[in-house]
Amino acid sequence: MAVIGAAREPAVGAEPEAVGAVPARRRRRGLAPSLLHNRKAVIGASLFLIFTVMAAIPGVIAPYNPSAEIFDPGLPPSMAHLLGTTSYGQDVFSQLVWGARASLIVALAVGALATLLAVMVGVSAAFLGGVWDGTLSILIDVLLVVPAFPLVVVIAAYTNGANLWMLIVVLVVTGWSFGARQLRSQMLSLKRREFLEAAKARGERRLYIVVFEALPTMTSLIVASFLTAALYAVLAAAGLQFVGLGNPSSLSWGTMLYWAQNSEALNTGMPLWALMPGVCVALLGAALALLNYAFDEISNPALRPVRKRSGKVRRG
Repeated sequence: MAVIGAAREPAVGAEPEAVGAVPARRRRRGLAPSLLHNRKAVIGASLFLIFTVMAAIPGVIAPYNPSAEIFDPGLPPSMAHLLGTTSYGQDVFSQLVWGARASLIVALAVGALATLLAVMVGVSAAFLGGVWDGTLSILIDVLLVVPAFPLVVVIAAYTNGANLWMLIVVLVVTGWSFGARQLRSQMLSLKRREFLEAAKARGERRLYIVVFEALPTMTSLIVASFLTAALYAVLAAAGLQFVGLGNPSSLSWGTMLYWAQNSEALNTGMPLWALMPGVCVALLGAALALLNYAFDEISNPALRPVRKRSGKVRRG
C-alpha cells in the first residue's frame, strides 16, 4: 500500500499540473489543416471552386451557345432551359455559366494588381520614411477620402471603359489605397524589430530586407488585401456594367443585369434572368468575404469564435 501511495505523489521539485491545462505537446497546425478546420474557409473555398470550374470549362457545362437567339423568347424554366430564356430567345443558364469567366477574371486581375501596388506603395512609404513617407501617405489619404464608386463611375465614363482591361485598370487605380494604408501601418510596427535591425547591421540591401525579411511576416495581411480588392472588384464591375459603362456585347453577370433591366425582365415574366446574375455576384462576393474572415481568424487567434465546452467542470 505504501508503494501505491508513493506512486501517486509528484516527483520532488515538480510543479503540480494545473486543472484543465492545455498539453504542452500540442502540435501546431499548418495553413492547410487550419483552413480545413475553419467553417468559413470551407464554405468560401467551396463556393469559389464552383465558380472557378464554371469559368474554366463553360463549354462543357452550358448546354447551348449563350449568344444564339434560336429559341422562343420568354420561355419559363423547364428541363430544356433550366432558367428559361431571355426576351431575345437566348438560354439564361448558358449565359450565366459563360458570364462567370469575365467576372472571375476581373476579380483575380484586380485583386493581384491592386495588392501589388499596395505592397509597393505602403511598404516603401514606411520603410523609406522622410519625404517619401509624407508624399506617399498624402496620396493614400486622398484616395481614401474620395468616395470610391462615384470616382470609378467618373473615370469609367471619361475613359469610355468598354474594354474589359480598361475596366480592370480603372478598378485597380481606385482599389489599392486601403490595402496600402494597412501595409504601411504594419511595416511601421516591424521597422524597428530586432531581425530587421540585424539585417541592416549585416549590410544587406534594402530590397533584400523588404522582400526576404519583412514581407514573409506580412503574408496574412497581404492575402487579406488581395481578397478585399477582389471583393471590391466583383461588386464594382457588376455595378458599372449594370449602369451601362461596360461593354454591352460582352458576356458577364453585369451585362446580363443590364439587358434584363432594359427588357424589364421582372415585369414581363422573366424574373430568373434578372435575379440569377445578382445571386451569383452575391455568392462570389460572399465566398471572398468568408475566405478573408477565415484568414483573419487563422492569423489572429483572438478573432476566433469562443466555443462552449461540454461536460462538467472539473474541480481542483
